[in-house]
Amino acid sequence: MKTRLHLLAIPVMLALAACRPGTAEYTEAEAPNLLRVDSAATHLELAFAAGSYQLSPREAGRLHELARSGRISPEDRVTISTSGDPFLREHRVATISSELLRFGIVAAASPVAGVPRDHAVIAVGRYMISLPACPNWSQASASDFTNAKSSNFGCATASNFGLMVSSPADLVSGRALGLTSGRQAVAAVQRYNSEAVNTPKQFDGAAASPGSIAGAALSASGGGK
Repeated sequence: MKTRLHLLAIPVMLALAACRPGTAEYTEAEAPNLLRVDSAATHLELAFAAGSYQLSPREAGRLHELARSGRISPEDRVTISTSGDPFLREHRVATISSELLRFGIVAAASPVAGVPRDHAVIAVGRYMISLPACPNWSQASASDFTNAKSSNFGCATASNFGLMVSSPADLVSGRALGLTSGRQAVAAVQRYNSEAVNTPKQFDGAAASPGSIAGAALSASGGGK
């Protein structure tokens, strides 16, 4: 009798197993929660008078119109290449950079060969961020015994990061570090060496002594009780 019961239980167990959802086969490749950055590049030319690093009113007007119309924007990665000897190249780049700075556009020098004589080539790299499709519930909601991450894992983080980036070009490559002024750092060291460090001020406007600062810290932490 027991043998017959065991034989009857096998089909029932198989039927129940067939009704139970199987292990999810979801992979992150199906719907990745990643940002996509697309780019497009344009090149613009400006002309200088022979041997000059000053833009003519006509060329300066062209440059201003490009900035006002949005063909060059602060979010773009802008580089300038010029022709001429080192002196002319440096000052021509500075002239164009100063004109673009009026519109909040920061440009960098990028020496390249093949620039026509008495010309400058402005390379404009424009980047656009595409956010992931969030929320991402492409993975089945059935039990997953693979210990894998949810399909929605990291979706909000990626979207928020893409929305916070001021310049999408920074996601492609970092900006070159320029020279920094060490005046503030040197001043701090000088104040420290001369014992002229500025002490904090209390709320009533009186200068706080080191003893009162330490006492206030102990009181706030409960160490003075």
